[in-house]
Amino acid sequence: MSSAAPRTAGQDHLWSVDEHLEDILATVRPLEPIELQLLDAQGCVLVEDVTVPVSLPPFDNSSMDGYAVRVADVAGASEEFPAVLEVIGDVAAGQADLLQVGPGQAARIMTGAPLPPGAETVVPVEWTDGALGEGPVTGMRARSLAPAGADGQVQVYRPAEARAHVRAMGSDVKAGDRALEAGTVLGPPQIALLAAIGRGSVRVRPRPRVVVLSTGSELVQPDQELGSGQIYDSNSFALTACARDAGAIAYRVGAVADDAETLRSTIEDQLVRADLMVTTGGVSVGAYDVVKEALSHVGDEDEAGSGIDFRKLAMQPGKPQGFGSIGPDHTPLLALPGNPVSSYVSFELFVRPAIRTLMGLDDVHRPTTRATLTADEALTSPKGRRQFLRGTYADGEVTPVGGAGSHLVAALAHADALIVVPEDTESVEPGAEVEVVLLR
Repeated sequence: MSSAAPRTAGQDHLWSVDEHLEDILATVRPLEPIELQLLDAQGCVLVEDVTVPVSLPPFDNSSMDGYAVRVADVAGASEEFPAVLEVIGDVAAGQADLLQVGPGQAARIMTGAPLPPGAETVVPVEWTDGALGEGPVTGMRARSLAPAGADGQVQVYRPAEARAHVRAMGSDVKAGDRALEAGTVLGPPQIALLAAIGRGSVRVRPRPRVVVLSTGSELVQPDQELGSGQIYDSNSFALTACARDAGAIAYRVGAVADDAETLRSTIEDQLVRADLMVTTGGVSVGAYDVVKEALSHVGDEDEAGSGIDFRKLAMQPGKPQGFGSIGPDHTPLLALPGNPVSSYVSFELFVRPAIRTLMGLDDVHRPTTRATLTADEALTSPKGRRQFLRGTYADGEVTPVGGAGSHLVAALAHADALIVVPEDTESVEPGAEVEVVLLR
């Protein structure tokens, strides 16, 4: 959670993008670690190194269905002059009592079964006459082992080197090795490794719980019929998906009408399940900007550090922003503008790093690169504003998608990058090198 109040400045202060982001990251703190069962820990970040308690595999075992034998007993074996060995029994995966393989003997062995004492190598079943009753065929593939003949013997048609088709104990990881480092994000392969070394639970920072709500009496739920002057609520869906993509457990709240008291009570109700709250809409200077009205004076006087600071940023889109904390636990809240492109760009620049910080990750930002601008005409940008334009990036080149309007949703579906035009640049010519934020 947050442990310090955001900075405040005069109402006319124009914050830079970097100042606003620094303030957010200086306020938000990683969540406290907890012990979670493996599947519950998926997507979480380890807070401690994990050491291997037992070697993997924990014993020498066969990588093939076949026969466990001594090397000397099959030396020189061929299809013309096969080695004939006495089959003394079977060794199955999970078997505890193992046979002792002596001179001239063989034990049928299944994939994953431990190599029995006395055996030095494994002969695949395809190299023997034990393969489904078939004869000695070079390269033959068998599906399973057949019982030995009436005389309890098996014929081997090829020699085998020592420890052929044997998975050595500790060949994957050895006892005492470090399996995973602190800071690792647990995905399916990491979960598999933890289970393989016997860890049923692990200490992690939990995935942040992010509550997303949009404001506006004009907003209608998708699948409902639009009335006059109404639009579908896309922001809450987009930002909830963004939060999940960032690694959070995200909850979408239905659009709240333009009523300050309703918004305030809705936010208070949602605090119980929020490590971070995100609102969209109602943060500019309009008469119905209810987020400012509802949250400008939130927080009791004895709750030092509570409250939301509403700001103007030197950026386009996304000039109006709000940030602070709310409630008894000082839950961080980021108030984003309501235009779809503005809210999306604001999320990528400010909310995503906050979520990644709560997770305890070191690298919280989207990757950036330099690219050559490919466009039919120069890009223009307002002086003193850092502009973020949608684009598509490939092979060191970036091409603008859609216009600069903050209401243009369709272009977002085709963009995979943001083109950054600095504050001191008013025009960028085709062929110029630009900074690009990679979104995928």
